Amino acid sequence: MKIEAIVNAEIELLTAIKKADVSALEKMLHDDLLFNLPDGNTITKELDLESYRLGKMQIEMLEASDQIINIIDDTAIVAVTVSLKGTYDNNPLVGAFRYIRVWKQFDENLKVIAGSCVVLQ
Repeated sequence: MKIEAIVNAEIELLTAIKKADVSALEKMLHDDLLFNLPDGNTITKELDLESYRLGKMQIEMLEASDQIINIIDDTAIVAVTVSLKGTYDNNPLVGAFRYIRVWKQFDENLKVIAGSCVVLQ
């Protein structure tokens, strides 16, 4: 596993999030994904995809910075700051968030198996 592959996967993921591209997200998220939201709730892949399918998540602007990538065997851990502007369920979603995402190699595919997000002050 190479850092370039993870950087590219992160770009693809953020692009899919911005475009609400459910089919791309379907391929990148592992079926057993667990993700902790800033409010402490844990969601699954299906709950995440549903928010895009139903149009609840609307992203106007999304920018990543301060990315750190550590690779351990067939797994990569990414810490990244994401500034975003949009709405979730018609409520404003604006700010900077620090994500940690765990990518794992499955044959030729990289998939997100876990993650979490906190609000930066």
